[in-house]
Amino acid sequence: MDNHDSRLKYYHLVMRLDASAPIPEYTLPAGYTFSTYDSDRDTWIAIEQSAKEFDRYGAGLDAWNVYFAPFETQLPGRMQFITAPGGEKIATSSAYFDPKNPDGDGWLHWVAVRRDFQGKGLARPLIAHTLRRLRELGYGEIYVSTQTTTWVAARLYMDFGFRPTEENLRESPFGWRMLKTLTNHPALTALEPIAPGEMLV
Repeated sequence: MDNHDSRLKYYHLVMRLDASAPIPEYTLPAGYTFSTYDSDRDTWIAIEQSAKEFDRYGAGLDAWNVYFAPFETQLPGRMQFITAPGGEKIATSSAYFDPKNPDGDGWLHWVAVRRDFQGKGLARPLIAHTLRRLRELGYGEIYVSTQTTTWVAARLYMDFGFRPTEENLRESPFGWRMLKTLTNHPALTALEPIAPGEMLV
């Protein structure tokens, strides 16, 4: 199953995790460890590019310059990595904020596992670790931005307790109905599914 399905129509999805929601515990596989940012710009880009967030290095650099370059001194402790047994950083996510509003809410940002390490049970521990870090930083409600083309990740966020924001549910009703059809997640019980053919580009 591809984690980035370009066959699907694109809709932007925003979810919120309630401040009272518990964060589950997940253990990393043996030999893997958590680490944090240490001048890892190109490593971050390589991981995201491998996970199909970017199709070329330049696009990753552009995103870096928007999201992280203005706040690089804050990245240690916020930008999380998983280090493989061989010492390579091979997965990442960030306990972050909206760069347009750095004093606002906490956001789970840019979750990605390098393609050759997907399917090894790394995503859930990484997300849980990053959510705990967000809580340690004092954030109550936590937000995450995703899309219909990465519906596997969207399903995972819902498993953690994320739910559509009311505003985004109004803005992207078809996208959420697509997610209902793709996942049949209990969080979306109230939504009507759509015909599978309607989801394709």
